[in-house]
Amino acid sequence: MKAVLVGVGQAGGKLTTALAEFDADMGFGAVTDALAVNTAAADLDPLPLETVLVGQSRVNGHGVGGDNELGAEVMREDSVEVLDALAPKLTAEVEAVFVVAGLGGGTGSGGAPVLLNELQQVYDVPVYALGVLPGRNEGALYQVNAGRSLKTVVREADAAILLDNDAWRSAGESVESGYAAVNEAMAKRVGLVLAAGEAVEGVGESVVDTSEVINTLRGGGIAAVGFASAPAAEDPGENINVVTSTTRKAVTSGMSLPNATTADAALLAVAGDPDRIPRKGAEKARSWLQEKTGSMQVRGGDFPLDSDRLASLVLLGGVERSDRVEAFLERARQAVRDEAEEKPDPASAFDNDQLEDLL
Repeated sequence: MKAVLVGVGQAGGKLTTALAEFDADMGFGAVTDALAVNTAAADLDPLPLETVLVGQSRVNGHGVGGDNELGAEVMREDSVEVLDALAPKLTAEVEAVFVVAGLGGGTGSGGAPVLLNELQQVYDVPVYALGVLPGRNEGALYQVNAGRSLKTVVREADAAILLDNDAWRSAGESVESGYAAVNEAMAKRVGLVLAAGEAVEGVGESVVDTSEVINTLRGGGIAAVGFASAPAAEDPGENINVVTSTTRKAVTSGMSLPNATTADAALLAVAGDPDRIPRKGAEKARSWLQEKTGSMQVRGGDFPLDSDRLASLVLLGGVERSDRVEAFLERARQAVRDEAEEKPDPASAFDNDQLEDLL
């Protein structure tokens, strides 16, 4: 899938950088270009990407301080500048645009939905969101921002792939190293999804391509992506359990949104040397995935790579009913309730029905 990435906010810019670098290092050529957009100049300066600083007349390059309403306003005011920077990047070969953002910060949570809406009005290719949910310890403001933003992002995007920060940060890990681990894990997962059908090694029996990814996400809503790998024998007959076990691990412990197992659609790509991929193993893994997710739309195929390992890449579409999403929504609701105890009239700042409507 040929894609252009647009990182919005600090977390969005860093994750966009990680995705672009993963694609370049692997030589896939799926990421055709990338752009970072922010209200804080200091967050843009270290990024090795083309950047656009928005909201200069309002915040003078100092960021919006977690105020996602202000983040939305400045993106709306300066959207033409962002679209102008994107226009030469969106060539005829581009098959999708990904707006990447942390949903807890002010610029990302407020600006990403506005940009998604603008892009949908201008371009015919799918416009997806890649959103990062704040961890449970990141503060009430981040929970409220993400709760506000999530519903709008899901409405505006053709589909929203979510990453839960708590899934990848280890106990005792510093904030900086924790976010680096999150970006690395997500870059591998989403980077491989984007690489489907691109510059891969060898010829598989049934190679996953862009249309399979788009069709898996066609239903919209929330999506998640999982990954797991293991060493493989040269004889494909010895790798049946390898494929089935990595598929189970990708879903049960390797998803970007843990416990997101009930899905409307699913895609399984078995990556590795085509001569080592067992047909029987791939078929058994797809059958297990269909039973696990409850979906009758389980697509599958090969992802040829020059490797002595086999990996399972799982993309799930329509996971709104998952326990992890509901747990986050309840966390956001609780943050609103806590805020209500401190403010006389919180209803004007946040409407609980917005969260209910998502489900």
